[in-house]
Amino acid sequence: MKDFLRSACSECGGAVRSRTITQEFEREGLRVSVSGIRALVCTKCDAVYFEPGGAQALVEAVNSLFALAKRNQQHKGKLVSAV
Repeated sequence: MKDFLRSACSECGGAVRSRTITQEFEREGLRVSVSGIRALVCTKCDAVYFEPGGAQALVEAVNSLFALAKRNQQHKGKLVSAV
């Protein structure tokens, strides 16, 4: 990740900085929000970058949360998780 901090944003050329972010996902009227995600974010255009494998891990976690919420009907339209 340190090497990536030295490179520019591939979208706009801006600087990227390490931040903790929250991402929200929606599927079939159900929203899942995951907070505490470590990512690199462009200071100009807010493009988000993850470490190798990080995006796939996030997708798997979100899919699991959707499956849990649907299976157990443990939601009222939004499910929130912290990493």
